[in-house]
Amino acid sequence: MSDRRIRKVVILGGGTAGWMTAAALAKVNNPAQFSVTLIESDEIGIIGVGEATIPTIHWFNRLVDINEADFLRETRATYKLGIEFVGWNGADSRYFHPFGRYGAPADQQMFFHRWIRAHQAGEAAPYQDYSLTTLAAMDGKFGPPAGDPNSIFSTLGCAYHFDAGLYARYLRRYSEARGVVRVEGKVETIGRNAETGFITALTTHRGEVIEGDLFIDCSGLRALLIEGALQAGFEDWTHWLPCDRALAVPCERVADPIPYTRATAHPFGWQWRIPLQHRTGNGMVYSSAFASDDEAAAVLLANLDGKALADPRPIRFKTGRRRKSWVKNVVAIGLSSGFLEPLESTSIHLIQSGIAKLLSLFPTKDCPEETADQFNRVYGADVESVRDFLVLHYKRTEGRGEPLWRQCQAMAVPDGLTAKEAHFTRTGRIVLSTDELFRESSWFAVMMGQGLRARDYNPLLDCFSDADNKAHLFRVREQIAKAAASLPSHEEYLRRLIGSAR
Repeated sequence: MSDRRIRKVVILGGGTAGWMTAAALAKVNNPAQFSVTLIESDEIGIIGVGEATIPTIHWFNRLVDINEADFLRETRATYKLGIEFVGWNGADSRYFHPFGRYGAPADQQMFFHRWIRAHQAGEAAPYQDYSLTTLAAMDGKFGPPAGDPNSIFSTLGCAYHFDAGLYARYLRRYSEARGVVRVEGKVETIGRNAETGFITALTTHRGEVIEGDLFIDCSGLRALLIEGALQAGFEDWTHWLPCDRALAVPCERVADPIPYTRATAHPFGWQWRIPLQHRTGNGMVYSSAFASDDEAAAVLLANLDGKALADPRPIRFKTGRRRKSWVKNVVAIGLSSGFLEPLESTSIHLIQSGIAKLLSLFPTKDCPEETADQFNRVYGADVESVRDFLVLHYKRTEGRGEPLWRQCQAMAVPDGLTAKEAHFTRTGRIVLSTDELFRESSWFAVMMGQGLRARDYNPLLDCFSDADNKAHLFRVREQIAKAAASLPSHEEYLRRLIGSAR
């Protein structure tokens, strides 16, 4: 029986994906059942645009027992309550996608129907006023979600902004302290079993041979193992997500960091702004069919808050995914499994999703096809649900008339997205599968922000009078406003926590 067990795991590539995978494996491999070796080269840069996260990051940090104060200090992190979208429905438009829930703790999905009913009667305040997370973000305040499910503060939700390079270094120290061995080098030769096609060893340019039973491809967009060796195939999604290039540049910090990311639409793409403790991360995601690199760089540099700290760094990509992320004894995690632009900060989530599924489906040496098929099925569904959420932003840009946005407005979208939009506009319901990443509050925020409106609400609400519904919403709004006013500033909370760590 023991001969069937994985004894050597080899990770190709460092960066965020490689060191997150190494850290997770090091944590669960106790007492040690297998060795973990990570191969990376200092000469190969990392993409490193994933400085913003979504709330699922807490799952990973809990998995590896990361102390929050240490994490914030070591990665120069700030808190993130959501994403502000500017200009997506015209130059003066803006809306907020909060990471928390709307309404009171007990409202759950019924809040949306309460608000729709009151709005149709002309008696509702703006829906943003019923989100504690939104009010806190717009006021530059922060508080952690409460553990008490009956507390209004339990409706808060948060993630982090952090320096991706510092995060990778932090996880490297963590992993090496728990037995992970790092090998410096570029892979030049990939050894394979002539009979099974499994990868058996990687040889570096220095002549080092690293044998393994299971290989994790974290080589980024190069996808050296999953595509270069095993030819998993690629499913192109650029007809739905047309941007194919990005420029990234940091700039000086000019004010206290705000607790949210900002995504600003431009004629040929969109610009991100991610505030850290020591600097601000910026970037432009754009379509090369509608703007040159020089045009995109000029607009990016003209819209920085502070002095640029480097020249814009170009990144070229194709949006889509591998047809299979697990082939034979190779599992692709991170950008090697595909690329979805960072509009909703999902890159690190998809790394975590791959890690979580790998841990639950950790194989024997023969890597059964049934196990790989299950991984590909559930991971593929996760990626597709994120894709549809991103496509929603591009499709519903009614206030923009530039060629890129006209193309997006006219495109046919995936059937699942069409069904969600139709269900919401007709009934006010947001119908999701149990495993989808973005839940009802996220879909509501973006659908409303992008201009979709519901024509009806759950008829069970007719059991209450209009006056009762209005009174309930009034009480909730007052409770949320009072709670938001009681929170400390984001900077105050952050410094208090980091100071206690010191």
